[in-house]
Amino acid sequence: MQVLAAAAPIALILGLMLGLGWSAARAGGLALGLAVVLALTLFDFGAGPAGPSALTGLTGVAAEGGFLTLTILWILWPALALHRLQQERGAIEALREGLARLTPKPALQGLLVGWLLALFFEGAAGFGTPVALAAPILVGLGFAPVHAVVLALLGHAAGVSFGALGTPVLAQVALTGLDAVDIAWRTALLHTLLGAVLMGFFVRTLAAGGHRPGPGWAALAAAGFLLPSLALAAIVGPELATLGAALVGGAVFTAALRRSGGGAPSPGLAGALAPYAVLVGLVLLTRAWPPLAQALGSVGVEWRLFERFQGRLQPLTHPGTLLMGALLLGAWLQRVPSGAVRAALGHAARQLLPVTVALLAMLTLSRLMLHAGLIGTLEQAALQTVGAAWPWVAPAVGALGSFVTGSATASNVLFTTLQAQTATALGLPVTAIVAAQGFGAAVGNIVCPHNIVAGAATVGLAGREGEVLRRTLLPCLFYLALGGALVAALAAFSGAP
Repeated sequence: MQVLAAAAPIALILGLMLGLGWSAARAGGLALGLAVVLALTLFDFGAGPAGPSALTGLTGVAAEGGFLTLTILWILWPALALHRLQQERGAIEALREGLARLTPKPALQGLLVGWLLALFFEGAAGFGTPVALAAPILVGLGFAPVHAVVLALLGHAAGVSFGALGTPVLAQVALTGLDAVDIAWRTALLHTLLGAVLMGFFVRTLAAGGHRPGPGWAALAAAGFLLPSLALAAIVGPELATLGAALVGGAVFTAALRRSGGGAPSPGLAGALAPYAVLVGLVLLTRAWPPLAQALGSVGVEWRLFERFQGRLQPLTHPGTLLMGALLLGAWLQRVPSGAVRAALGHAARQLLPVTVALLAMLTLSRLMLHAGLIGTLEQAALQTVGAAWPWVAPAVGALGSFVTGSATASNVLFTTLQAQTATALGLPVTAIVAAQGFGAAVGNIVCPHNIVAGAATVGLAGREGEVLRRTLLPCLFYLALGGALVAALAAFSGAP
């Protein structure tokens, strides 16, 4: 009975979003209400003599959920404002024209835009931005709309684990207290070892449209991103593992095109990339220079409530602070009026209203399920049913979360605690299983309805989203199956935690 009750909030989210098409905010809110009722009745949350009262318990859970929501919003707000400003100032169009001038060959343009540029957008903004931006650029270059959306979905997937300056991993860190670098390099390793498979499906889609880039160019684009991503994840952490690697891969690919007779990029390309160059510089400065990193990291905001609930933030090294700095410094370099910057921030704030509700509901639900014992109950059920085979299904759990919520970050918020506690109970390496969650959450974006709808709408495919899903479902399932096998193999050769 208790196992079914513990699973009920998650099952309700799945049913409402998959069956009835509810938004994450509405489904999460209703699931949170159900979880409150279950926590106070069947799970006696707030009734134990050693624990908090019902009022203090719910207050503490709400405080943790609200605090975590604010830390993620501080990343999303400047990221979306920066993208908005780039669009309005013509930088996105300059970027498209500059890349098109590098080569007249559609297959190579597809690799540039559908793979490298989509990954760049993912690292800078995330949250569906790459598909909505890369797909229409591909159509403008002559690709069929269905192929364009599929290419964008496949092309950005390997970078979703570290999208929006590492937001999905940072959410996992906030929930588990594990080291960000430890999670990041393990997640990147999974993508690196399996990235050739993803690129294979990408090339297959190019070939279906009559464009064949050749194995050398495909290998260069894949390795140009995946290898730097692994290195950056292991050395710097999650913040630059997608954004920085996409820049490195793009530079390597561009240099190879130039050497093979390609044209020179347009003069406006450097200006269009200025804010992102500032962002990379700020991340490297605050992460790679130990004295500064230590000084900035020593400044922290920490709170504790009722001796059980707590939160911590390092504001000077937080990705949101670096993004805001990149926005302001980039606008200064591009001579953007301050009024335009304020307008972009206002527009981004309005965009975040529904996101805020969804994040708050999901994060508060996650913390309540943890503190009230629902996660512990599910952990015991997993221990008795799936048992030692959990590594095989861990990526699929992450993908399911992304499919339902439309976000790798939301998936990580929903399932990371369950993954970590199940791994601990089974004696599995916790960090590896948490990394498998992040890997699966990224893969789930290939079939995420929100991404498909957004991409289809930008290229005139409204109402034909099923065509896209049919082309992405097999790559997603195959990639997940290989991911589960790889996680199981790696877990067998590593020790807990």
